[in-house]
Amino acid sequence: MAAKTTSPTPPTPDQITALAADLGRTLTTEQALGLSRYLGLLLQWNQRMNLVGPGDWRTVLTDLVADSWLLADFLDTLPLLKNAPDSPTGNQPKKPLAVDLGAGAGLPGLPLRLFWPQGTYHLVEIRRKRTAFLLQAVAAMGLRRTMVRPERAEQALPALAPVDLCLSRAFLPWPRLLELVRPWLAPKGLVLIMANETPPEPLPEGWSLQAARGYPSGDKNRYFWSLAAAVISR
Repeated sequence: MAAKTTSPTPPTPDQITALAADLGRTLTTEQALGLSRYLGLLLQWNQRMNLVGPGDWRTVLTDLVADSWLLADFLDTLPLLKNAPDSPTGNQPKKPLAVDLGAGAGLPGLPLRLFWPQGTYHLVEIRRKRTAFLLQAVAAMGLRRTMVRPERAEQALPALAPVDLCLSRAFLPWPRLLELVRPWLAPKGLVLIMANETPPEPLPEGWSLQAARGYPSGDKNRYFWSLAAAVISR
C-alpha cells in the first residue's frame, strides 16, 4: 500500500511574528495572520505544482517574503501618490494603479499588499493553475483592491492603461520588460525592477533611474530599481 502524503503543517501567526522579528521586522496582528494564511496555502499547493521549489515556510519567508516588506518600504519613498491622479469627484485620495506581470506564486505581490495597500493592484497571470491559486490566496488573505487578471500581459496592459507602477519578478529580462510596458505607462509612471545587481550605466535610451536601493539577502545583495521614462526635449 502506498504511503499517504501528509499536508505540511502551516505556520501560526505567532511563529511568523517570531521569525520576522529575528529578521528585524515587527508585524501587526493583521500582517502575521495574512502571512500565515498565504504560507499555509503555498505549502498546500506546492505539493501539487511547483510554485516556489522545495523548502519549508521558514525558507520562503526569509528568502522571498522578506523582499516584499522591504519593497513596501521602498515604494513608500517613491512619488507614486504624488503622481497618481485624484478621483473624479475629488473626495478620494490619490490611488496609484499597479500592475504585477507574470504573478505566478504571488511573489512579491500578495505579501506586498499586506504592507503596501495603496491604490489598486492587478496580478496578471495567464497560467490557469496559478491563477486559481492567486484567487484563493487573495480571498483567504482578505486583500483589498487586489485583483487577479487571467490573461496575457499584452492584453492586460492596454486594458489597464495608464499604469502608475509596473513590476514583476523574473517575468521577462528587464530590457524587454521596459519595451513591453513603455506605451502603457502614465506620464510619470514607474517600472520597478527586482535585480541581483546594481543598475547599469547607461540605461537603455529613453529611460532614467529614479531611485535605487540595495539590501542584504543571505550572503548576497539584492536591489530595487525604480525607472522612469526619460523626458524628451522638443
